[in-house]
Amino acid sequence: MNKVIIDKQDLVHNIKKIKEHSKINSPDDNGNPVKIIVVIKANAYGLDLKQYTQFMIDQGFDFFAVSTVEEALEFRNLGFKQKLLMLSSTAIKEEIEELVQNDIIITIGSRESANIVNEIAKEQNKKIKAHIKIDTGFGRYGFIYSNRDEMIETIKLLDSNIQIEGTFTHFSNAFYDDKYTKLQFQRFIDCIEVLKMNNIDTGILHVCNSSAFVKFPQMHLNAVRIGSAFTGRLSFQNNLGLKRIAKLESQVTEIKTLPSKFNIGYSNIYKTKKETKIAIIPSGYINGINIELGQDTFRPIDKLRTIVRATKNAFKKQELYVDIAEQKCRILGRIGTFHVIADITGKDIKIGDKAKFNINNILVNPNIQREYI
Repeated sequence: MNKVIIDKQDLVHNIKKIKEHSKINSPDDNGNPVKIIVVIKANAYGLDLKQYTQFMIDQGFDFFAVSTVEEALEFRNLGFKQKLLMLSSTAIKEEIEELVQNDIIITIGSRESANIVNEIAKEQNKKIKAHIKIDTGFGRYGFIYSNRDEMIETIKLLDSNIQIEGTFTHFSNAFYDDKYTKLQFQRFIDCIEVLKMNNIDTGILHVCNSSAFVKFPQMHLNAVRIGSAFTGRLSFQNNLGLKRIAKLESQVTEIKTLPSKFNIGYSNIYKTKKETKIAIIPSGYINGINIELGQDTFRPIDKLRTIVRATKNAFKKQELYVDIAEQKCRILGRIGTFHVIADITGKDIKIGDKAKFNINNILVNPNIQREYI
């Protein structure tokens, strides 16, 4: 049986390091840390929304954020009452109505979404909490930073029942491109100054995702949005000492001995050089094994390296390992969707022994059990 094991002690370690780092740049002179908004998108980064959220609440967090309407409603359906920000702007009336009915903070990022929110505010005569999203160069949600007149006009026309609690932007390449990240930050600050000059209350300001939070403490402002950093998975080397908190645990289901010159796995890319004893483990790509990054975050050079790495693997130059019964065992052949073959020649390994893999937890099949230990 496969399951994702989350180490609570390592998660607490990461929380401590992140809280300490948040004190580097405080919004006041009293040493108070910036507000940490815990991002729980994608089933809490694959760590189980219910268990992970409750754990973070127990650690003192009270402000969360998601990316989709479905995630927001699931959060409420699970019984959580904490503050929740829907990070994506939408101009679909039915979606905004559901968010408002469930006391979820909405994001307004366009004239169209503002018009719909105005309409709902007047129809329901209900206070609606919102954040303003500014697009500083991501090309996705938000008012384009250079269209300041439209932004100002739209915000000033918001119904009195709409309460602006914050304003934010999202960095597109903070894990790699420092220069562009600083440009996005300056664009945001310039917009905020213009909004304030026009007597618009911008509420709390937040721009940092996990990467920017670690790399640019001067950009922490009033709040930061932390997701992947809590899991210890960042796309660059960091100096916070964060630990990867999740592993996939499976078990050996079959053991057999293969003769010399016997093919293993798809495409026949591996052939035994001698008689080889193998263990079959029912886990593979479907559970995030040997998948490090999403293609959407790759630079062109990263994509090239991915191709090169895959080619090397095809020619048996890349060696991958799995920990079986606390013994390091080489993976043979191509990793399948649901299976891994490991070389256990000369090792004391039995059917039923536990096998542990380093994984990309966000990509693990959602049907797999998550267990906090």
